[in-house]
Amino acid sequence: MRTTLRIRRAAMVFTAIGALALTGCGDDGGDSGKDTTGGSGGGKSPTGVALPQLKGERISVAAVWTGPEQENFGKVLKEFEKRTGATVTFVPAQDPIVNFLGTKIAGGQPPDVAMIPQVGAVQQAVAKKWAKPVGPAAKAELTKNYSKVWQDLGAVDGTQYGVYFKAANKSLIWYNAKAFENAGASEPKTWKDFLSTAETISASGVTPVSVGGADGWTLTDWFENVYLSQAGPEKYDQLAQHRIKWTDPSVKDALTTLAQLFGKPALITGGADGALQTEFPASVTQTFTGGDQPKGAMVFEGDFVGVNIAQTEARIGTDAKVFPFPAVGADSPVVTGGDAAVALKDTKGAQALLTWLASADAAKIWARAGGFISPNKSLDASAYPNDVQRTMAQALVAAGDDVRFDMSDQAPQSFGGTPGKGEWKTLQDFLKNPKDIAGTQQRLESDAAKAYKS
Repeated sequence: MRTTLRIRRAAMVFTAIGALALTGCGDDGGDSGKDTTGGSGGGKSPTGVALPQLKGERISVAAVWTGPEQENFGKVLKEFEKRTGATVTFVPAQDPIVNFLGTKIAGGQPPDVAMIPQVGAVQQAVAKKWAKPVGPAAKAELTKNYSKVWQDLGAVDGTQYGVYFKAANKSLIWYNAKAFENAGASEPKTWKDFLSTAETISASGVTPVSVGGADGWTLTDWFENVYLSQAGPEKYDQLAQHRIKWTDPSVKDALTTLAQLFGKPALITGGADGALQTEFPASVTQTFTGGDQPKGAMVFEGDFVGVNIAQTEARIGTDAKVFPFPAVGADSPVVTGGDAAVALKDTKGAQALLTWLASADAAKIWARAGGFISPNKSLDASAYPNDVQRTMAQALVAAGDDVRFDMSDQAPQSFGGTPGKGEWKTLQDFLKNPKDIAGTQQRLESDAAKAYKS
């Protein structure tokens, strides 16, 4: 049975996010300038994670991360090399990662460890007997550093296979502060206010919403946030597990709501055609470049947007601000996602890398670099580079076991995680033709029914 997650609503936390974004933020000093992650050649770190001596051992780790994400993960791997003496090679993977791994395994060259971004994909790796159980040392780090729900996410039938190293708050709207100021716009709290704000910004001469529709996963996130807020958590769980059909009236309601935005090309940068040619990174950078005339004033996605903002001259908290996804129903939704490290070889090196990734030491390295949130509750919040990111991370950890996970990432990968197929493709078609709600539902249900039976 698939585990479902949703971050507990914490009004005070999200009020804090808004307040921090308005007042600006930056490095608060803390200890982020100090290097406390030293040590080499095995043994315990300053915070106690024990790693074996692995001099001469070669370890490969596959992930779909590119650009700044790959670079920052490389820093984490470099410190592991320093501490153990191992040599780690990063293997660039492609979506869907299960297909990529299948090709590598069939060719007799599986990576030692894979970073798997979908719960459904972890379960597939276990079902195919690719994944190896987590060893005692990594399990001890998980027990010490993670709430039960994050442990359960990486388990299948009671056996631990995955270590969730990177998490995400996927319910945020980032906006160009100057564009808002010029338009006289304010942060909306509800979906109705969000649409009104978009119209206000449009009237000022700036296209209000940037959508990275070339990447179908961004559209599943749009749907999930609307659906969770409008239909509620029980329906969300049912749809995530395909216990109700995609032809359910609740899906019609969510698509109808989304069509209020997607059906107005003037509100989307480049209209539907432009959005479908815009990849996620570009949807962010075009929102925070161009001075007071950016191509878009707002962009929806998770805390990891900060990585792409860092590629522009905009400063988070001053030029780039953030507010929670607007409430469609009674409450604003909060959806989370994550990447799990899974061993594909039962070797000393693979298990040591899982142990490292389950530690607060490893999380601290990427946290300092930005564009990262860890579910590791032992990570000191001072490691995060600014107050906005720090607050989002604290909200995730404070949620404990009362959370819900990205719906498409829980689905079989053929439905919820494959470019050009299933939910990704159908929602791209919906973006282009948002009037076809009934047809969209039928195609979603047809693809889901096949995927959940396979």
